[in-house]
Amino acid sequence: MMKMMRSKPFWLLLLIIIGGAAAYAYQRYDTVPVEQQYRTQALQTGDLSLTVSANGTINPVSLVNVGTQVSGTVKKLYVDFNSKVSKGQVLLELDNSLLFAQQKQSLANVDSARATLELASANEARTRGLYQQEYVSRLEMDTAIQAKKAAQAGLRVALATVEKDTANLAYSVIRSPVSGVVVDRTVDVGQTVAASLQTPTLFKIAQDLASMQIDANFAEADIGSIKAGLPVKFTVDAFPSRSFQGVVKLVRLNPTTLQNVVTYDVVINVANPDETLLPGMTAYVNIPVAERKSVLLIPNAALRFKPANYEATKLSTKSGENSKRDSFSGRVFILKAGKLVPVAVSLGISDNRNTEIISGEIKAGDLVLLGESQSDSKSSSAASPPRRMF
Repeated sequence: MMKMMRSKPFWLLLLIIIGGAAAYAYQRYDTVPVEQQYRTQALQTGDLSLTVSANGTINPVSLVNVGTQVSGTVKKLYVDFNSKVSKGQVLLELDNSLLFAQQKQSLANVDSARATLELASANEARTRGLYQQEYVSRLEMDTAIQAKKAAQAGLRVALATVEKDTANLAYSVIRSPVSGVVVDRTVDVGQTVAASLQTPTLFKIAQDLASMQIDANFAEADIGSIKAGLPVKFTVDAFPSRSFQGVVKLVRLNPTTLQNVVTYDVVINVANPDETLLPGMTAYVNIPVAERKSVLLIPNAALRFKPANYEATKLSTKSGENSKRDSFSGRVFILKAGKLVPVAVSLGISDNRNTEIISGEIKAGDLVLLGESQSDSKSSSAASPPRRMF
């Protein structure tokens, strides 16, 4: 056996067997039609829409924060969450004992100021008579006049203090400034509220839940295509199978930068006649910024695919060079007469599945390559010769 393996005829026979197997595998692969080696799809015309998307929050168009101008302890609550209120309706009462006592003290000060003024007026009149008879000096006359003026000013101060204390007493009763629905209440009976430089918020009242708005943050790359008046479609988690509509109201010119990402607040008006949408819901917004009707469409998979055995030198055509310089151009492969033909195309908008073809030597019905055929790849791998193990 060892002598046979060392002999020249044995090695020659082995090489002939290996060469025959390789030739058979190559011939088998080469005889597979091109149509079966790749997945293809016929080009069609259709409608295409380019949309930009973002998440936003549904808010009332007018949300009024109701606070207090005086400090005190909550004595009575007349409304709660979801209560419908009218303008001027009492919402809450604070304990007004101290405020009422302050008002009584101010009224007593008014009486004292009036008495002081009466005395000063009488003294001024008496001094004036004596001055005319030259029984008192000019200094005493001027002193009496000044005392009367001071008493008059003291009365005005006392009256102003009464007005202030009366207003504070009235402020102990919190009333609704608008008609609407209470969407938030931050106090309870017995709680002490303190009015300081920043007025505390006791209630939040949505003026009209039939008209809502969405505040959505869009990236700066998309904001250039968003204009007031564009239609909007959105969904919410509470009603996943229902689509809602709105209209872009405005793009606020106040950008927000977070981790070097710039976004802009887009305000969207939404009609809510049945009050289905509630404040605070998350809205998934889609705004169509461009639409095309009856255009030639090509699957995005065809724009990404390139045959593995297609040489790069074959692509150096004039149209190919132009497409390299044009960022809106691409190249696809179509099947013509059993051969692969590269075609340079100019591209338009895309919806992430299909892309509009603006120009190129391609038309509806052409077979475009999407990828390699799975069955062909399996057969080719099965037909390939085994590796040498020695």
